[in-house]
Amino acid sequence: MESCIFCQIIEGKIPSKKVYEDRDVLAFHDIAPAAPTHVLVIPKKHIQSLMHLEEEDQELVGKIHLVIQKLARELGLDEKGFRVVNNTGEHGGQTVFHIHFHLLGGRTLTWPPG
Repeated sequence: MESCIFCQIIEGKIPSKKVYEDRDVLAFHDIAPAAPTHVLVIPKKHIQSLMHLEEEDQELVGKIHLVIQKLARELGLDEKGFRVVNNTGEHGGQTVFHIHFHLLGGRTLTWPPG
């Protein structure tokens, strides 16, 4: 999608600090981190939100979670813990309408989140 900032990052039109990339998934540091480690993990396929997933996306979503697990280990978050967040819709705090998962860690995270 031409107007989607994440699609533009995938296409290389907007620079990002990548930490992982393969054929299906891209992960990069958030430009406004909410924790010492804050990485966004996104599919390269444009999917607007969790509510727009289709049955054919099951494997992709599973792969994203395995990438998150790999990154948590590589970034040293696995031993003390981390949080994975997916915001969906306006009331859920979604501001970029391309499904994405926040990998947050590096400090104690409180609950409720906000």
